Amino acid sequence: MEKIKKSHIVMVSGMLLGIAFLFYLLKLLLWRDAALILATVVAGYPIVKKAVQAVRMRAFSIELLVIIAVVGALIIGEYVESAAVTFLFLFGAYLETRTLEKTRNSLKTLMDMVPLEATVLQGGRKVILPIENIVKGDRILIQSGEKIAVDGKVVEGQGFINQATITGESVPANKKRGDTVFGGTILDNGYLEVEAEKVGDDTAFAKIIELVEEAQEAKAKTQRFLERFANVYTPGILVLSVIVFLFTQNIELTLTFLVIACPGALVISAPVSLVAGIGNGAKAGTLVKGGEVMENLAKMDVVVFDKTGTLTKGKPEVTGVKGFGMKEDQLIKLAAEVEARSEHHLGRTIVKEAKNRDMVLTNQPFNFAVKKGQGITATLDKKHVVIGNRKLLENNGTRVNNDAYSFAIQEEKYGNTVIFVGVNNQLAGIISIADQIRREARETIEHLRALGIKQTIMLTGDNKHSAKKVADQLGIDRVFAEMLPEDKVAQIKQLKAEGKRVAMVGDGINDAPAIALADVGIAMGAVGTDAAMETADVVLMGDNLAKIPYTYRLAKATVRNLKQNMFFAVGTVGLLLAGVLFGKVFLASGMLIHELSVLIVILNAIRLVRFGKRNKKRIWPINGKLAKA
Repeated sequence: MEKIKKSHIVMVSGMLLGIAFLFYLLKLLLWRDAALILATVVAGYPIVKKAVQAVRMRAFSIELLVIIAVVGALIIGEYVESAAVTFLFLFGAYLETRTLEKTRNSLKTLMDMVPLEATVLQGGRKVILPIENIVKGDRILIQSGEKIAVDGKVVEGQGFINQATITGESVPANKKRGDTVFGGTILDNGYLEVEAEKVGDDTAFAKIIELVEEAQEAKAKTQRFLERFANVYTPGILVLSVIVFLFTQNIELTLTFLVIACPGALVISAPVSLVAGIGNGAKAGTLVKGGEVMENLAKMDVVVFDKTGTLTKGKPEVTGVKGFGMKEDQLIKLAAEVEARSEHHLGRTIVKEAKNRDMVLTNQPFNFAVKKGQGITATLDKKHVVIGNRKLLENNGTRVNNDAYSFAIQEEKYGNTVIFVGVNNQLAGIISIADQIRREARETIEHLRALGIKQTIMLTGDNKHSAKKVADQLGIDRVFAEMLPEDKVAQIKQLKAEGKRVAMVGDGINDAPAIALADVGIAMGAVGTDAAMETADVVLMGDNLAKIPYTYRLAKATVRNLKQNMFFAVGTVGLLLAGVLFGKVFLASGMLIHELSVLIVILNAIRLVRFGKRNKKRIWPINGKLAKA
């Protein structure tokens, strides 16, 4: 409503200026002056309102400078200048508002994707319900062209889903029984029945909207500095204007100096660039949580990666089972019943293996305890069960004999992660698990290096043999294996103490402390835990590491754009003030140039909205080969 009112005021004041010009041509000077004064009052009203609000809050705003100058112009009879200044200032503010809305289109586009209702299967009947009435466990029916209203698992059907709103990728993903789907995405073709797991504000899509809103409100250090600068600058200009008048005794020159000194373009130089950059990232499937994060991201020179679920797909498979005094199926069933309560990738892999073997998990674990970076302990069917690495078993009184240890070392050399299972202080068996490296992982690391990242590091709780094999395949500079969460934190602290600007990329609960400590924490949103996503500064909504180089380039472009705007704004004000003092720039013409500078700053920021589109098929040289960025 406020936007409509402002547009109406701009329109009416502009019409009054046109009428005043017509009266001038007809030599009706009295009517001309009346129209100019009325135009000044109409356009000046919202400016006076904002100035009064600022004064009540004990702040000196730009509007205050304009009002002082306009009142002075009216007193000395310069009605053309007073009308032109108020109209141009209000028109500039209107353009700024409209442009900021354009840069926020990514958020509006997201919100437009939210479905209002969904078809639910209830008692064999199809019922259309508003999305607020859908609850966890409901079975949702989706047909070709429909939007998906919930996050959930496919229980029937198959189809291709456009997940651009979540991942930024426009290529439809093939979804079948057992796959996860996200609310806000569109079923291009096919038929799906989805069991709702997250509804309403809990869906990934709702969290994206919330994160983008928060990010676009969060201010950068530069933006906060400019706001503090404006609060000092305004009273400073008032004092300088008084000095100019005392030296020149020229009220018109003083008023011109007062108006031209308004730092309008400077004050908006940071927010328009940051909002546009954050909006671009959101459209591409990367959520940057605020301007300060954008600035920090542009400065990073070391990127630290977790392994499982980050550099690897996070979809490991059981590659071998060896029992020591227990049959393979018994070992898998026992381990799966304990791991059913675990959120860890490896635990879910064991549960999946049990289901693949058509096992029914009946027993419930008690005294369940997670030992971060080591494994879990629990009581199952009156048995004390320990599942994890060798250190955890031995700390809980289970000795790993030499034969078992030699077998485990051999499995690790093949690139497997080894899970020891102990029951009542006796080794029950070893489960071998392997995870595939992400297809884009090596290219991502090469791209980052080409963009100026000085060092890449891998921190993992996995064994040193598997860790080294992955690091060698990806060309990672340094690798640290068998690390607990506190070890990862200590490593981040060490890097920061050395003066490095560190980004930490991870996806699990184990990574959350290190993500929080890093200068920039980056979470894998599609596969990551809520803890990692909430802690992180940047969330990659797609399951794609290639978003990291893109976001790094976007951050650099955003900060560069911001600096361009600042330098241009300061330079324009400096030149205009010099022109005023030398009698070359006058009130109306100076105000016109001033508002044009605001428009140029806005247009420069809008370029960020299209960042990446022209370079969408940019080719990167990697080891003599070509790859798309």
